[in-house]
Amino acid sequence: MNNLSINMGDTAFMVLCTAMVCLMTPGLAFFYGGLARKNNILTIMGQSFISVGITTIMWIFGGFGLSFGRDIGGVIGNPSDYFLMNKVTSIPNLFHGSTIPFLMFFLYQLMFVIITVPLMTGAFAGRMNLKGYIFLVILWNLFVYFPVCHWIWGGGILNQLGFRDFAGGTVIHTTAGFGSLACIIRLGQRKIPIDQRSRHSSLMAAAIGTGLLWFGWFGFNSGGALRADYQAVNAFGSTFVALAFAMITWLIFAKVKGNGFDFVDLLTGSVAGLATITPCAGYIEPTSAILVGIIAGIVCYVAVDFRKKKHWDDALDVWGVHGMGGFTGTILVAVFATNSHLLGNLNSWYFLGIQIIGVILVAAYAYLITTVILNVLMRYTTITTTKEEQEEGLDFTFFDNENK
Repeated sequence: MNNLSINMGDTAFMVLCTAMVCLMTPGLAFFYGGLARKNNILTIMGQSFISVGITTIMWIFGGFGLSFGRDIGGVIGNPSDYFLMNKVTSIPNLFHGSTIPFLMFFLYQLMFVIITVPLMTGAFAGRMNLKGYIFLVILWNLFVYFPVCHWIWGGGILNQLGFRDFAGGTVIHTTAGFGSLACIIRLGQRKIPIDQRSRHSSLMAAAIGTGLLWFGWFGFNSGGALRADYQAVNAFGSTFVALAFAMITWLIFAKVKGNGFDFVDLLTGSVAGLATITPCAGYIEPTSAILVGIIAGIVCYVAVDFRKKKHWDDALDVWGVHGMGGFTGTILVAVFATNSHLLGNLNSWYFLGIQIIGVILVAAYAYLITTVILNVLMRYTTITTTKEEQEEGLDFTFFDNENK
C-alpha cells in the first residue's frame, strides 16, 4: 500500500465531489422544508442537519470499520478497524481509491451515510418527535446502513457475488425508500385532514433545494469513479440526461393519465431520474441514460399513483421516488451496462439474476429491520406525535427554545 502514489488531479476532483455531496444535505433540507406544511419547516430541515452531527460521530467511532473494515463472514466489517480514524491517513488504499488519500475516501463515504436517513424524513413528516428521530438515526445507521454498505461496497457477500451499485442506488436510495415504507405503515396516517396534508410551505424553497440537489448529484455520481477519468465524465453525462428525460416523461405520463400536473411534478420527476440513474451512472453510456430516464419517469410515477390508491401516507413520496427509483435503476445496471465499465466480465444472465436478487434482499432487509426498530422504540418510549402537535405544527414542539 505504501507503493501507491497520490494523483493530485484525482484528489482535487474528489475534494470537489465530496463538497458537492455535502451540499446535498442542506439542499434536501430546503427541498423537504419547502414541500412540508408551514409549521413543520424548521422541524424537517432540522432533521437533516441533526444527521450531520450524529452520523459523523458514529462514522468515526466504528461506523467506517463496520462498513469498510476487514470482512467478517461476508456480513459486516471489523468495527475495530479504523476506530477513531486509526490508519485513515493521507496514504492511498489499494481497494478504496488507489490514487487519492484514504482520508478522502473516508470523507466522501461519510457524506453518503449522512444524507441517507434524512431522505426518509419526507415520508413520515409530522409524525415523529425529536427523541424518536435521534434513536432512528442511531439504530438505522447501525443495523441497516453499515451492514448493507459492507455487503455491496466493503467486500461483503453481495460484492463477492458480483453485485454492482455505482453510486448508491441500492445502498442509499433503496434502503431509505423501503425503510420509509416501513415507517409509513408502522406510524400510520397523519391525524390532520387530508386536504391539509399537501399544503406546501414554499415552492420557491423547494425549487432552490431541488437545484442544490441537482448540483450535488453530479458529485454524488461522478465521484463514484474515485478518480477524474472517462468513467467520471460518463457518470456526469448520464446523470443529467436521465434527469431531463425522467422529468419530461413524468409530466407526459401524468397528462396521459388524465391527472394533470403541477410545479411539484417538475421537481419530483427530475429527482426520480436522479435516484434511478445513480446505481447505473458510471456503468452505462449517456445514450442508454435516455432509456433509464424514460423508465424512471414511468415506474416512479406509477409507484406514486399506486401509493395513493393504497392510501399510504408517504408525505413527500420517498418510497415511490427514491425506493422504487433506486430499486429499478439497480436492475437496469444489468440491462444497459457495458463490459468496459464493469469490474470483470460477468455472464449477462447471472449478472441480471444477482442484481435482481440482491436488490430484493436489500429492500426486504431495510423494510424488516426498520419495522423491528420502530416496534422496539414504540414499546419502550414515545416517538410519535399527538394529534394536537400535528395540527399545531411540530416547529412549536420539536425544538425546546424560548423563541418557539
